Amino acid sequence: MNPATLLSLPLLALALGGFVVGSSEFIIMGLLPEVAADLRVSLADAGLLVSAYAMGVVIGAPLLGPLLGRLARKRALLWLMGAYALGNLGCALAPDYHWLLAARMLTAISHAGFFGCATLLAAELAPVHRRASAMALVLSGLTIANVLGVPLGAWLGQATSWRMTFFVVAALGALAVLAMALWLPHGQAPARNAAHSAWGGVLRWPVLHPLLVCCLSSVALFSVFTYISPLLREVGGYSAEQNNGALLLFGIGLTLGNLLGGRLADRGLRHAVPIALAVSGLALLGLFAWLQQPLLPLVLLLLWGMASFAISSPLQMLLVEQAGESASLAATLSHAAFNLGNASGAWLGGLWLSAQYGLSNLPLLGVGALALTLLVALPLPRLRASKERLGLQ
Repeated sequence: MNPATLLSLPLLALALGGFVVGSSEFIIMGLLPEVAADLRVSLADAGLLVSAYAMGVVIGAPLLGPLLGRLARKRALLWLMGAYALGNLGCALAPDYHWLLAARMLTAISHAGFFGCATLLAAELAPVHRRASAMALVLSGLTIANVLGVPLGAWLGQATSWRMTFFVVAALGALAVLAMALWLPHGQAPARNAAHSAWGGVLRWPVLHPLLVCCLSSVALFSVFTYISPLLREVGGYSAEQNNGALLLFGIGLTLGNLLGGRLADRGLRHAVPIALAVSGLALLGLFAWLQQPLLPLVLLLLWGMASFAISSPLQMLLVEQAGESASLAATLSHAAFNLGNASGAWLGGLWLSAQYGLSNLPLLGVGALALTLLVALPLPRLRASKERLGLQ
């Protein structure tokens, strides 16, 4: 099956799965104060729920990557999303902090394989010249989760219980399984090298370089975003409702940036990643200076969100091009790299707060991480024009 447009039922089913994964991954940020209070742990300890999830992705990627490269995409995605729905049910039922920590980590293992498998299937279903945009559409499920899932989940958790939010995510996961079962095309397991050969295709600098950039950019993002709710409430003076509105605006920025990144990747724009990183740094610097102003922080949040995810599709497409027959493993590892940065960023942000450097100064930590990422990203190779791209099937 090779739909002529990006708005096809198979791609929408994949985007729904991305929405479920994105909601579960990021929704904890909007509920961090409520979870910390309910489970009687510190804000820094609650932040470890973000790190535990991220480390689950990091651990799961090398375990699942070679296996998924030899399974039919539909079968793999159904198993992964089914496990994800059950994992979120486990989060909702967790009796204490340590059970929730373990449930988050185990749930994340299935996340490790989902986006790598889903983005490659999306690329196979799309016309050659729209492959990066198709991958971006799947990732848009993750970013739309920040527009709708995170603020609505935060509102639901504040109005009822944070557990109710995870019950809803589990139900949406079951719905995504049904959509993928009905709409994804059947296919043969893709031909792949043996696991050691797949690793041989990945353990090269042209592949490791974009993985490193992906990881460092995630460190910069999550060192601040993990604690965005207390930052907005305690430093910016936002109420809970205003905080949710700001998260909604940030999520809109993520979605727009992701779609923009897909267009830039289709056009092979070399400097898309460095420019986006520089804009992210300027936006964070602006938040540090003007967070207590009435409207400017909202503009800066939108800009920060756009720039943060404009790099996703260019890096993903670059990985697929450079990895060749190891593309399935490379695509899976890209999400491991993102989540290794996620865990490291949340941990660094927690260290910053524990060291009493101040919540109001936290954006400066993100600016420093972005400056390092920009230096590493400058030598990235140019994306090839669409007509020259390798086939993915």
